[in-house]
Amino acid sequence: GYFHHMMRQCRYSSKDLQGIELITSYVFNKAEYVRFNSTVGKFVGYTEHGVKNAEAWNKGPELAQELGELERFCKHNAANHY
Repeated sequence: GYFHHMMRQCRYSSKDLQGIELITSYVFNKAEYVRFNSTVGKFVGYTEHGVKNAEAWNKGPELAQELGELERFCKHNAANHY
């Protein structure tokens, strides 16, 4: 069988909510193929398939949606982290 998963993590470097970094990784069969990093501000592909996905997602609504996750997911849960 095949194994696919997505992992989203927030990294907090200060309590003022300005130093939050969102990282979303997409993994297929234990190999990460695409990553979104809010510091970089775009998707980056690590395999041939991942590069194609990253190019398409950076041009489409996926990029805006992922940038919105920084507000919705990370900043909303910051109090739980601290």
